[in-house]
Amino acid sequence: MRRGWRLWAAALSVYAFLYLPLAVVVVYSFNDSRLNAEWIGFTLRWYEVLLHDREMLLAAGNSLFIALVSSLAATLLGTMAGMAMHRYRIRMLAFMVLTPVAMPEILLGVSLLLFFIQVLNLTLGMLSIVLAHITFSIGFVAVIVRARLAGVEESLFEAARDCGASQWQTFRHITLPLILPAVVAGGLMAFTLSIDDFVITFFTAGVGVQTLPLRIYSMIKIAVTPEVNAVSTLLMLLTLTLIVLASRFAPDALKGKA
Repeated sequence: MRRGWRLWAAALSVYAFLYLPLAVVVVYSFNDSRLNAEWIGFTLRWYEVLLHDREMLLAAGNSLFIALVSSLAATLLGTMAGMAMHRYRIRMLAFMVLTPVAMPEILLGVSLLLFFIQVLNLTLGMLSIVLAHITFSIGFVAVIVRARLAGVEESLFEAARDCGASQWQTFRHITLPLILPAVVAGGLMAFTLSIDDFVITFFTAGVGVQTLPLRIYSMIKIAVTPEVNAVSTLLMLLTLTLIVLASRFAPDALKGKA
């Protein structure tokens, strides 16, 4: 009994450490104080300020565009990579796909910066950010798809081939429905990683292109205002909405079922 009480206390302490800072951000986004030093009163003024902040809206639009394009491309490429890793079991293929996942973000950001400038002679901007986000998102999608395929019986594919189905028909009617929850979960993860990425974006953005994390960073260098809390709250709301949608359309992906 005493051990159970200690276990619950430890669990609650960990969850409090994780979620209390998020709760503080949400609460203080409604604080009627410019400096956020103390609670003054309830207001929705900071959300109204956001609606009229052109730079913030432009940064948010850039982040949404980059996240949408990069997540779609990463989902397609990551799904193919995950299927190839499961089918061929080539160590070098797994190494190449998963290296960006394990690599420190600052090292990956510097490497991509040098590659874009010195090898591709590419002007840093929206294109370089999208390419960078696709690069580090592919591995996450591939891991999820590969794990999903690992739990599927190979006899299903063999039965489809025995019945005369072509490779395309097998993929369309057997493989794709089985891995669809993993594809949705991978796309969700790629979108989430892209929309709030700062380190890699910082190195590959160039001059004149600003995303939401870069905009927030430029604001908190002066002070953490309720406007920053408000945009952070909306970003959390967007992420939670995506998770709820994923649980509706692909419930097995979040439950961990094979």
